[in-house]
Amino acid sequence: MSAPSSSEKPTAFAKAVDLLARRPHFSAQLRDKLLRRGYAAEEVEAAIARLEDLGYLDDRTAARDFATGRLAREPLGRRRLAADLVQRGAPEAVISEVLDELLPADDRDAARQAAERWLARRRNPDKPALARYLERRGFTPSAIWGALDAVEWDEPEGT
Repeated sequence: MSAPSSSEKPTAFAKAVDLLARRPHFSAQLRDKLLRRGYAAEEVEAAIARLEDLGYLDDRTAARDFATGRLAREPLGRRRLAADLVQRGAPEAVISEVLDELLPADDRDAARQAAERWLARRRNPDKPALARYLERRGFTPSAIWGALDAVEWDEPEGT
């Protein structure tokens, strides 16, 4: 049996392995990519099932690795991390499980750390800008208020 020529399209399984070799994917991401490349739905589902059986495709591991990597780079709240995982195709149940494992229910300490990092990079910081930053990072309103209260603000003269 000869190897496929360069003009022959690889199987859905071979293409999926190639994509997974480049970076981890969620099942939904991989399914979408294969379908967009013109593979038949039955072939895609068979490839995904085989990859899951072999342990090469695991949404929980991909979600944990993604979340761990994001948290190592910057403090984030549950809402932001959950939104990023949803955007990438992680299943809701997996997202909930991973966030419960990696993040405390109370995100006040992480919000305070994020506020301190943000403030260290600013010359003339102000509360509304910090609050917007923390909100974009996905922290809860109570964590944002706690971080704002914990920060020492230089009051302008005459107040």
